[in-house]
Amino acid sequence: MTPSDRSRERPGSATGSPPQGRNAPPRGDIRHGRTVGGMSTAPETIDAPPSGRGVSATWWYTLVSAGSFVLAVLFVWSVPILVGDPQPWRVAAYFGSAVVWCAAFAMLILRYRRAREDSPVGPSAVLVVGVAAAAGVGVATGSVTSALSLAFALVGVLPWPQGVRGRLTGLLTVVLVVSAALEHERLSAGPLSAADLWPMMLIFAAALPFSIVSMLWWWDIVRELDRARAAEGRLAAAQERLILAGDVHDLQGHHLQVIALQLELAERLLRDDPDGALDQLRAAQRSVDGARTGTRELATRFRSVLLSDELENAADLLRSAGLRVQLDIGPDADLAPADALGPVVRESTTNILKHGGGESARLRLARDEGEWRFHAENDLPAEPEAPDEQGAGIAGMTERIERAGGTLRTRPTRRTFELEARLPVGGAR
Repeated sequence: MTPSDRSRERPGSATGSPPQGRNAPPRGDIRHGRTVGGMSTAPETIDAPPSGRGVSATWWYTLVSAGSFVLAVLFVWSVPILVGDPQPWRVAAYFGSAVVWCAAFAMLILRYRRAREDSPVGPSAVLVVGVAAAAGVGVATGSVTSALSLAFALVGVLPWPQGVRGRLTGLLTVVLVVSAALEHERLSAGPLSAADLWPMMLIFAAALPFSIVSMLWWWDIVRELDRARAAEGRLAAAQERLILAGDVHDLQGHHLQVIALQLELAERLLRDDPDGALDQLRAAQRSVDGARTGTRELATRFRSVLLSDELENAADLLRSAGLRVQLDIGPDADLAPADALGPVVRESTTNILKHGGGESARLRLARDEGEWRFHAENDLPAEPEAPDEQGAGIAGMTERIERAGGTLRTRPTRRTFELEARLPVGGAR
């Protein structure tokens, strides 16, 4: 039905609400985005944050743990080379290869943090050098297991796709166990000393890749949890934007449709019924005021902060200023009228910081006998400069509370200053 048809159907009045669905073109489901006022509310695509953002401490803990275990394994493997009658070529080959391998391992594991799930996995110069260094360690120790262990550890830190690393690590661990079992007797009777250490050395070598991969698996879990938390925050923000856009659309769409009808009717009545046209113009003005009030209330609702959070923030601010703060928040404090009490909490905190000068403060909000009570108290220095009860801040708080149907009282004494605001339960929010 067009506005002209509607005005013919209901001459002389346009104050009624337009029927549902006629104040705007058909809209899509809010969950999938829609166009509001020429602007799409569909949430934009946001790339995932870089790996490890916000969890750096966990990453460095993982890195230090992996590095410590690697150094422990290399130290254990160096014992047979150093004790007894060390051969210079073995010592030089072992420690030279170990240093090169550690450098390759550090480069690969640091690259792992920045790698994405879709990063290509393939041979690189660092990996090739690291495997060659692992072979050098194997030659120096005379053990195939030690060379395989170090090489497999490098393979384990590559950015394999999800699920591949676990199966690959299991297979490589089996290979290491078989290799250790096969060469245990040979190494124990070999030319190197400390034969009684070989069982432990082989166990360390077999456990190295599995241990490194387990640490990276733990890091992957922490990283995914961090990404999920970030994605949840972005989703909540997108949903709030959609809700706000929908509320604005419904509110303004209704008022604008009514105003359009009233102005059209005023135009039709202007020649034959000037008084009626003037009435419609006044009605349109009232509709504009209603739209403005509704928009203000909507903005206030989306800007509002829970009173419990408001009080926590106030207490943190006072503590940062060096005061001892006692904070008492009732279990249902968030049901209190935030529009009236929120500014009182903020102004009270400002007064304590500006005029207090004492050492302690107390903030309390609770429901008591059918009314909300907010109590702020702070001690004063020996010669206080007490706030003026009739100051602009307290006068503004008093006016706001009284407008909501409550009362605000201040009680200055020689050593303390108290402020108490009371509002009936069910007062303005």
